[in-house]
Amino acid sequence: MMRGLVVAFGFLTRIPVRVSDVDRRSQAASLKWYPLVGATIGLLLTGAAMLLHGMPALPAAAVLLVGWVAITGALHLDGLADSADAWIGGMGDRERTLAIMKDPRSGPAGVVALVLVLLLKFAALATLANAWWLLLPPLLGRGAIVAWFLSTPYVRAAGLGDPLRGAPATGCHVAMGCVVAICLMAGVHGIVSLLVAAATAWLWRRAVMRRLGGFTGDTAGALIELVEAATLLALTVA
Repeated sequence: MMRGLVVAFGFLTRIPVRVSDVDRRSQAASLKWYPLVGATIGLLLTGAAMLLHGMPALPAAAVLLVGWVAITGALHLDGLADSADAWIGGMGDRERTLAIMKDPRSGPAGVVALVLVLLLKFAALATLANAWWLLLPPLLGRGAIVAWFLSTPYVRAAGLGDPLRGAPATGCHVAMGCVVAICLMAGVHGIVSLLVAAATAWLWRRAVMRRLGGFTGDTAGALIELVEAATLLALTVA
């Protein structure tokens, strides 16, 4: 059980953990821990925001955003860029879209997507009223991945996410229940964040189902970034 937790942290973050001889079983067991990884990232961001409280809002937001990217190693931003390039360059064709996603180079669409999402996050961080709300976007972003694996086909054979298809459903449902419970306990802002995250995940799921018939690791990375940005923005106006 703990091996799955270590694998989840090793894959989703740059937090130094010892991961060796990762097999399909331990990868599958890691999925249910994704929301806990998200909550940990949120707690780290909350602590950093409190430490930066005395700084002017814009520099503090910039430092927080740099820390946020560093914690994940830009893993999900890479998926966002690849998805944006593929969506534009694929011109509606499934196989072309999948082929472009495998290209390690970033095109104009990918760069623009990165700039826009990071700009939205920066603006929201600069105006966020309560540091504790930073717990929610990373939590919901990783929770959305679990929800996708429970409800959506994974279409990339031998992709990074392929072993996760064997994740125990019971553990994943418990993890999702914990995500919902945390959001409900957070009050109005938690409920708003949950609804915005669900709407964002549903819209992006509909897009990938229409284009690909399922999702890939890159579109999952894009999902995390989109959910985080959307919920962060929602928290600034809720």
